[in-house]
Amino acid sequence: MAPPLTTVAVRRGKPVLVGPAKPTPREVKTLSDLDDQEGMRFYSAGIHLYRGDPAKAGQDPAKVIRAAIAEALVYYYPLAGRLREEAGRKLVVDCNGQGLMFVEADADVTVDDFGDVQGPPFPCFEQFVFDLAPGEDERVIDRPLLYLQVTRLACGGFVFGQWFSHCVTDAPGGMQFEKAIGEMARGAAAPSVAPVWAREFFSARSPPRPTHVHLEYEPSAGGPDRLMAVPRSEMVRERFFFGPKEIAALRKRAPPHLRASSSRFELITSCIWRSRTAALGYGPDEEVRVSFIVNARGRSSIPVPPGYYGNAYAFSVASSTAEKLTGSPIGYALELVKKAKANVTYEYLQSVADLMVLRGRPLFTVARTYIVSDISHAGFKDVDFGWGEAVYGGPAKGGEGPILGVANYYSRYKNDKGEEGTAVPVCLPLAAMERFRSEVQNLTKEPAFDPYEQHVANFNT
Repeated sequence: MAPPLTTVAVRRGKPVLVGPAKPTPREVKTLSDLDDQEGMRFYSAGIHLYRGDPAKAGQDPAKVIRAAIAEALVYYYPLAGRLREEAGRKLVVDCNGQGLMFVEADADVTVDDFGDVQGPPFPCFEQFVFDLAPGEDERVIDRPLLYLQVTRLACGGFVFGQWFSHCVTDAPGGMQFEKAIGEMARGAAAPSVAPVWAREFFSARSPPRPTHVHLEYEPSAGGPDRLMAVPRSEMVRERFFFGPKEIAALRKRAPPHLRASSSRFELITSCIWRSRTAALGYGPDEEVRVSFIVNARGRSSIPVPPGYYGNAYAFSVASSTAEKLTGSPIGYALELVKKAKANVTYEYLQSVADLMVLRGRPLFTVARTYIVSDISHAGFKDVDFGWGEAVYGGPAKGGEGPILGVANYYSRYKNDKGEEGTAVPVCLPLAAMERFRSEVQNLTKEPAFDPYEQHVANFNT
């Protein structure tokens, strides 16, 4: 297969607004207090890549998808509206039917020209999503809630690129809408999953009464983070693969009572957090954190209504001093990660909503914090517009988050040996990357003896 694209010329047509195919209610809908916090006030970019289908010869995917969008918006009509900000920085959706922004495009490349793309960043992604002006992805008031681009390829395939307002929907909610478009494109009369607004489910109580400590919105101890001052030009990216062998090694390094109960996500997150802290050389008493997204969907203790497409997750935080984290076996980090993950209950989410109202909807803390989101089970590739499963489906960007080097996505990946595993793209200064690589290699190689038993023996002596 050819190496991935480094440059491509895309010819975009004239953008148009696509509204609902039928009249929809004219009303104002309030977002939840999880939706409208500062950290959600941006547009997130995603990409789906599809091969051509000989059975679809003569059908224009851009025309098919545009018509399906109009049909889907009849059910998801708030997405055709505009955001307004009211007292207390509260966001509401004016359901005015103005529509989302759509543009057709063409590119003289084929699906194979993209190479074996399995995770973000998507090659030349800027060309395959709507051309937003610099900074436009951070302005959400009185603008279309989605910007969609369908780019026809020379081979008959196409790219579906989108920007969606994170205030209104999270990744699972966005996939729900895109799957509804796909169903309409394939001839369905209505989406198989009826959309549910129900934003009051994650709204603050009256009066607001936070019941948890939310480190994710508190400044970390130790002053400014030196990483924030590193120029973008000095940062390097590298993808790390965690397959069966790496996971088995990490599990052996965990305390015996946690080995069976620890998930792949918990093991990888503990490894990355510990290794990254060591690589960046923080002072021994500086506070370091890992913050990860915990999805409320599918958790029996949080009965999220089926069809809910708003933000339904919380940031949970594990914290330690750098010296304690890097000087302890990986089981120490693992214990902290598991505890933080278990903390996310419906009461915890309500507490976050209460805090947002009392604190003016603050931004989550990023100083000396590694933020991670596991998208390996999000189902991005399952969106089918009639041309089958996507070759690639997922975030468009590299997952570096609002501050370079702070955040990343975990995604499914198959290495050159054909092994299935998890890919973690990491962004660090060059010198730190070299040490990080060494730390990860040491933690993921087969231990010669049980490291936990050896640690206990050393402690007793």
